[in-house]
Amino acid sequence: MWLQKEIHLKARPRGFHLITNEITGEIPELRNFSIGLMSLFIKHTSASLTINENADPTVRQDFESYFDRAIPENEPYYLHTDEGPDDLPAHLKSSILGNSLIIPVTNGQLNLGIWQGIYLCEHRNYGGNRQIVITIQGDK
Repeated sequence: MWLQKEIHLKARPRGFHLITNEITGEIPELRNFSIGLMSLFIKHTSASLTINENADPTVRQDFESYFDRAIPENEPYYLHTDEGPDDLPAHLKSSILGNSLIIPVTNGQLNLGIWQGIYLCEHRNYGGNRQIVITIQGDK
C-alpha cells in the first residue's frame, strides 16, 4: 500500500521548529499502516529537515546558535547573495542537514524514540511557507 501527500507548512521565523504533530495531523491515514516507512521531502533549498530532541526547547536554540557560528552571514567570499546576507548560508545549512527523512511506521504510528521529534530547520530570516512531500509505503 502506498500513500503520497503534499502538505504546506505555515511560514516560520528562522530557527529550528518541532513539527512532528503537524506532520502526523496531516496524515490520518497513517493509522492504516501496520508496518512501513514514511519518507519526508522538503521542496526547498534554504530549509531542511532533521530529527532530534523533542522535549527541551534549548536544544533547538543551541542548534540555531551553532549553525549561525559555523556558517556566518556576510562572508566576503560569498558570491550568491542576491536575496540577502542569509541567502548562501541558508543553502549551506540545508545541504549539511539534508532535505529528506525516512521514519519507520509501526502499528499506525511513527516509530520514533521517546525523546525524538521532527524539526523543520528554517534557515532564512523570512523563508515563507514550506512544502513537504510525505510518502508512506507499507502493509495494512
